[in-house]
Amino acid sequence: MLGIFSYLDYCMLGALALVMLHQGYFYLRYMTVVNRRNRQSPNKEYCYPKVSVIVCARNEQENVQTYLHALLHQDYPCYEVIVVNDRSEDGTQLVLEQYAQQYSNLHLTFVPREARVVSSKKLALTIGVKAAHYDYILLTDADCRPESIYWIREMMQGFANEQTEVVLGYGAYFEKKSLLSALISYDTLFIGLQYLGMAAAGHPYMGVGRNLAYKKETFFRNNGFRGLLSERAGDDDLFVNKVATTTNTSVVCSPESITWSPTKTTWREWLHQKRRHLSVAPHYKAGSKIRLGIEPMTRGLLYALLIAIAVFGNGWAMMIAYGLWWLRLVMQICVINTSAYRLGGRLFGIEIVAYDILLPLITIWLLLAQRLRKRPIYW
Repeated sequence: MLGIFSYLDYCMLGALALVMLHQGYFYLRYMTVVNRRNRQSPNKEYCYPKVSVIVCARNEQENVQTYLHALLHQDYPCYEVIVVNDRSEDGTQLVLEQYAQQYSNLHLTFVPREARVVSSKKLALTIGVKAAHYDYILLTDADCRPESIYWIREMMQGFANEQTEVVLGYGAYFEKKSLLSALISYDTLFIGLQYLGMAAAGHPYMGVGRNLAYKKETFFRNNGFRGLLSERAGDDDLFVNKVATTTNTSVVCSPESITWSPTKTTWREWLHQKRRHLSVAPHYKAGSKIRLGIEPMTRGLLYALLIAIAVFGNGWAMMIAYGLWWLRLVMQICVINTSAYRLGGRLFGIEIVAYDILLPLITIWLLLAQRLRKRPIYW
């Protein structure tokens, strides 16, 4: 069989083998973090620290009515919930005051209406951290619902190691029966497994404000959002990229540690949200950008080589190439679906191929469009 391959066949198959090796390494090294970290029973000897849960609310009347009670009914020894009203113009403040009359551990503060800043979310968070009575900060959003009453317990388990200053959690989206919802679910799961897996491997680069914890002292020692104030976004991922290290970051991805949020309902809303997140990626540390760039690059090479072998290769080369691709696809489906099952999310089939190709193209298009338009991105 070796004699039937041309020099070009050898080159293309060799390149494909190298690409496949990296893809296999990426999935097995980073994307299996949930499978490697099954939920463990809380350490009975662990002394749970007092924690301040901070929520920023801007015109969130409906969400506060729907989700705040889940934060106020957590099974945890000692915690407070601080809601920062970010100049809401609806009935958010009235609803919050009604809750505050019922719950002694709910504290309210606000962003002054005369405040003029680039990122009001960063100002709101800073106000919330300063108002916190306790040394541990746990962040979520006004439209988030914890998976269980043990959410705070699970996240605080991440601080069991005395060196830990930052704990990364997973934030999922409620499922809907639509193509957009499926795409968002896959994109969220892929990104979530990637940042959790890289952090577990000693390369933390981001977190999500829907489910993120750090020490109050860490926030102030690093001057809060100083150096990030020129960006409208980045109150979560840029801050983590700034302060997280190999030794001070922990990952919690047990089923009961998840938070759930409503998904975007239109393509326009989702693309705006994704563009806002992508806008801060150029500000990541160099090492983070390199690690994040290698996987989509090898993925693009994979499909380019498959096309090249189909056009220029012989039949045997095509059989080997597409056999390797099917092997990767089976591995991909197994890894993604095992993680999705453990996290209580949607399972995926052959449509993964479409998402595998479409999402990088959307990312490239959004990055190019952002550079050309140079339009501001609002929180």
